[in-house]
Amino acid sequence: MKNYRIEIPAGAARILKVLEANGYEAYVVGGCVRDSLLGKQPHDWDITTSALPLQVKALFSRTIDTGLKHGTVTIPSGRGEAYEVTTYRIDGEYLDGRHPSEVTFTASLREDLKRRDFTINAMAYNEKDGLQDFFDGISDLETQRIRAVGDPRKRFEEDALRILRAVRFSAQLGYTVEEGTLRAMRTLAPTLARISAERIAAELEKILVSPHPDRLRMAYECGITAVILPEFDRCMETPQNNPHHIYNVGEHTMCALMQARPDRILRTAILLHDVGKPLCRSTDEKGIDHFYGHPEAGAKIAEEILRRLKSDNETRRKTVQLVRCHDREIRLTPAGVRRAIVRIGEDLFPLLLEVKEADMLAQSTFRREEKKAHIARVRELYAEILEHKDCLTLRDLAVNGNDLISYGVRPGKEMGRILHEMLEDVLAEPSHNDREYLLQKWSIVTGRS
Repeated sequence: MKNYRIEIPAGAARILKVLEANGYEAYVVGGCVRDSLLGKQPHDWDITTSALPLQVKALFSRTIDTGLKHGTVTIPSGRGEAYEVTTYRIDGEYLDGRHPSEVTFTASLREDLKRRDFTINAMAYNEKDGLQDFFDGISDLETQRIRAVGDPRKRFEEDALRILRAVRFSAQLGYTVEEGTLRAMRTLAPTLARISAERIAAELEKILVSPHPDRLRMAYECGITAVILPEFDRCMETPQNNPHHIYNVGEHTMCALMQARPDRILRTAILLHDVGKPLCRSTDEKGIDHFYGHPEAGAKIAEEILRRLKSDNETRRKTVQLVRCHDREIRLTPAGVRRAIVRIGEDLFPLLLEVKEADMLAQSTFRREEKKAHIARVRELYAEILEHKDCLTLRDLAVNGNDLISYGVRPGKEMGRILHEMLEDVLAEPSHNDREYLLQKWSIVTGRS
């Protein structure tokens, strides 16, 4: 075997050294080995050892009992880092599709690695013994292949989330999935229904922000999205017979995802931007499809999906608002752009333009140059608005509620109406954001002096 060399960080290397000096085997293992071999910087360094948890605890002054039942002890490092150290183990039956019913510790590294999901994640390394690769993971790295360790059906029966993880690794690495593994994914995809929404959402997010979010197609073809995101399946089955489109709704969505930078909110919004189209499709007498009202319908469906996936409130708010506004026209005037900023929200307006651009680039070439020019001009006007620091919100208005109270306006609906009228005036003409002008105009309107 080729002599592979991995640079282990000082904190992890110290733990390996202590364990080995006391007669135990110890290796860095899993994703950190895979990423190191690919020339990437690992996020986490996990350690596997022949030492039992209590033996590990006895060797280090500071430890955290992360999961003693499953053999895991966390060892903090002096530089704010922490390393999980887990005893070699053999898992019992997975009765709930996630957790083994029992764990048996073993002295065999091979037995420990054989319970892991994919060959590229089942390699271990230390400086003394070099790379330990019992299942030819290095070959799968070289051929860019995702392959389950041993019997793929058994691996997926142990934890159904591994079915979605196969798609995730394919999306992150750009690898193909080995045929036997793919067959098992298709067969066992329905078992994903047993997996918690939080775990599903975490994997789905990693697919979305990966270099290949269009690997959602694999998830669709394997029957995975039918379980975790059936709304996407309906998009894949909805044609768009319209001069503006060349793909069905689902293929258009994946093409749009590929056009956008890997921002979590941006790509989530793009994934869901047309999710209302299957419900809103109509066909006219010329055979042309229309999708009237799909942004508002999509916003409601997006809200339902994100609640089902247990998304946080901020993610839901931003995503749903982007879906609702993605198809709204922005008038090519400074006032038109200012009103659009207010409508979508200052924080979301730049993302809205990115959604619109990705959407446009995933359409047909019909009127594309015109659409590009429109977005480019909106961006120019937006830059000018930022440069001039135009008033866009009530908090930036030169008049506030206290000023109105001094004119005898009581807090409530009337005050809100006046302030919003003033804001509308200022959005149309930024120079009107002047306290004296606004109060004088309000006095004239209400007959006060």
